[in-house]
Amino acid sequence: MSVREDILQIFEQGRGEYFSGEELAAHLGVSRSAVWKAVKQLEADGYIFEAVSGRGYCLSQTSDVITQSGIKKYLGQSGAKYDIRVYKSITSTNTVLKEMAANGAAEGTVLVAAEQTAGRGRMSRRFHSPSGTGLYLSILLRPRLNAQESLFITTAAAVAVARTVEEVSGRSAGIKWVNDVFIDGRKICGILTEASFDMESGELEYAICGIGVNITPPEGGFPEEIEHVAGAVFDEPTSFDTKNRMAAGIIEKFMHYYQCLPEHIFFEEYRKRSVIVGEDITVLGKGEPKRAHAIAIDNSCRLVVRHEDGAEEALHSGEVSIRK
Repeated sequence: MSVREDILQIFEQGRGEYFSGEELAAHLGVSRSAVWKAVKQLEADGYIFEAVSGRGYCLSQTSDVITQSGIKKYLGQSGAKYDIRVYKSITSTNTVLKEMAANGAAEGTVLVAAEQTAGRGRMSRRFHSPSGTGLYLSILLRPRLNAQESLFITTAAAVAVARTVEEVSGRSAGIKWVNDVFIDGRKICGILTEASFDMESGELEYAICGIGVNITPPEGGFPEEIEHVAGAVFDEPTSFDTKNRMAAGIIEKFMHYYQCLPEHIFFEEYRKRSVIVGEDITVLGKGEPKRAHAIAIDNSCRLVVRHEDGAEEALHSGEVSIRK
């Protein structure tokens, strides 16, 4: 590891403790100048240090920065199964991971970023991914599933996010079919699953599950086009390791569900968390928007709706909005 990484590990393991430059230099066998430069690099990455004359440096409890070691700390021994790569900024975790998948990257490769400059949502929409206020991650999977069964990857991810959000924040989270997580009527998470299929077998070559969570509101608020629906898990800046705990919780729970995907052990919870069943909705598609009533989510993860003319339909894809 580099001096920067060594020093970060010391501060993370000794959270709340002060370490002098002299003490760190002696422990690592480097100069005090190298320690000072490493601390400055960490500050440039967003870490906040408290410096006290005669005591040294202490990593502030307000430093909530995403790191590989921070995530793996909460994964425990299971962390060794994943190739976790953390970026301060990236174009899109899904886009980069698709390139890696095509070049043979292994299942369990996880890209995590603090910012996306070209984040994408469903239907090629831009996914607002500002620096410092969100958590953006993508997980590479190589399952042997057909197209219909692959729908449950997104379902499993939604439940994993909802459960993790509740554990970390204490706030109740619901799910809007098919891929959005809501708190108090506001969308705090979007999920985009993309896949490559073998044309001969009809099975997946790989799938990438991308998850974007609004941890806190961005400075100045959300963009005008989404401010009426977007929300965040927390209203105020988060404390030390909140994002690392969130990332680890999502990875751990999702991969647990994924390992037994055919059993659909998460699906009843997905249904119970629905914020749309029983609501009047608008079905959005290629044609004119249609008014309908959401009746149920069936065993194939389709949304069953009743249109205004009384006809019932099971939607396997598309987009819906709750009518106010």
